[in-house]
Amino acid sequence: MAIETAAEEGDIVSGINVTPLVDVCLVLVIIFMVTAPLLSNPPIKVDLPTAHTQEGHDGDKITVTLAKDGKVAIEQRVFPDINSGADSLKAHIANSETKIIVIRADQDALNGWLTDIMARAKADGALNMTIATLQKK
Repeated sequence: MAIETAAEEGDIVSGINVTPLVDVCLVLVIIFMVTAPLLSNPPIKVDLPTAHTQEGHDGDKITVTLAKDGKVAIEQRVFPDINSGADSLKAHIANSETKIIVIRADQDALNGWLTDIMARAKADGALNMTIATLQKK
């Protein structure tokens, strides 16, 4: 009652209604929850081979995806082949602190393409390379 009488008398109301702020924050949380999985999808869908592997560590790494038709994606940018993406790979390695490359190669991709990517990455200054696989059960 004290706030209502103060408002009627022309005094300043010092209480803040936080309900709209909470509503906006909840809507933002829902939007982020819906859009976050969309941002983590790779640009090229590949079937990774299965192997007994160890879990990798997240951090500063460059992801190179090789499709079975020879398309290559460096981070989120797709190239028709590794020759087209060579400059992009070199730039990503130069800008990386750890210089770690994660290669996501389709199990049906040609081994020659995979070894070509590995050789180019090594020549461009990559310090460590990992081939991504699915965990064998």
